[in-house]
Amino acid sequence: MNYRIILLTVIVALLTACGNQPQSSQSEIETPVSVQELKKSSISKLINTTGTALATYSVDLNAEMSGFYNLQANPSTGKPYKLGEVVKKGQLIIRLEDKEYENGIALESRKLSLEIAEQEQSKQKALYEKGGVTLSEMRNTEVRVTNARYDLENAILNLEKMSVRAPFEGVIVSLPHYTPQSRVSQGSQMVGLMAYSRMYMDINLPESAIEYVQSNQPVYITHYTLLQDTLSGVISELSPAISTETRTFRGKILIDNKQLKLRPGMFVKADIVVDKADSAIVIPKEVVISRRNRKYVYIVERNTAILRDIQTGLEDEDNIEVVQGLNENDNLIIRGYETLRENSRVKVLK
Repeated sequence: MNYRIILLTVIVALLTACGNQPQSSQSEIETPVSVQELKKSSISKLINTTGTALATYSVDLNAEMSGFYNLQANPSTGKPYKLGEVVKKGQLIIRLEDKEYENGIALESRKLSLEIAEQEQSKQKALYEKGGVTLSEMRNTEVRVTNARYDLENAILNLEKMSVRAPFEGVIVSLPHYTPQSRVSQGSQMVGLMAYSRMYMDINLPESAIEYVQSNQPVYITHYTLLQDTLSGVISELSPAISTETRTFRGKILIDNKQLKLRPGMFVKADIVVDKADSAIVIPKEVVISRRNRKYVYIVERNTAILRDIQTGLEDEDNIEVVQGLNENDNLIIRGYETLRENSRVKVLK
């Protein structure tokens, strides 16, 4: 009988002990999180726009005279010019030939006429100094020299119309095909050139941006085919007028394209840097929790989640500047923060 009483007493004590265990086991569960140690970096406030990148210099050259087509050889390759090749300023690309026209210009005859007029002028000047001719006679020889020189210069200009030369250093972007020595008429398209080591794009910005965007601000230029490359640009012109129809204002961006990565006609994205902080606490936007005009994040101290109220500044597409509330070397929780509360126990994942 005594054994039964003792056994019953032990069982009751064990049940009581289990029922009186603290309910803190649930609160001691550690939430796995990932952290980022904060370091100072730079961040820029950007205003985004898009547009078409265009060549700074572009020209379509047409035949000024009719003649027989003769495409020249590129000195750097020894072969006839073709699309995509670079030509230097003044380089001969196409030569039109027409012997009848060239003979009509009579270039050699005009050179000889100028030479004779200059000799006569020298003779008359010597005679005038000795009193052998009048001033009027001497000045008449000056008129003949001047007229002969103009005739020669005009002949050279007319002859040069048979040559198609590059007016600037650029790239051949169009080159219509003509059979060699076929006759082309005046006004026929010969060659198209573009220089696009520097490019420009026209932009339209919303009225709300007019207080931020200014001339000479830097611009980041990107294109979807150049994901790893960001080109630099600058705001070169801005209109002060707002369109009453679109509520936008116009501007122009100059683009540095020395490596010719952008091609004329590409549709590009432009990020205008309107403000910048070079040494700031910068965190991902997605970790900021906003509730009732309050912004806060969580950091880790001794395996505990600590809530920090923050004030923010500049922001770009992915990140935001924290001007108050966080310090360098704080361990910011960047994953697993969604279910946390103040003083939650956490386990930092490596």
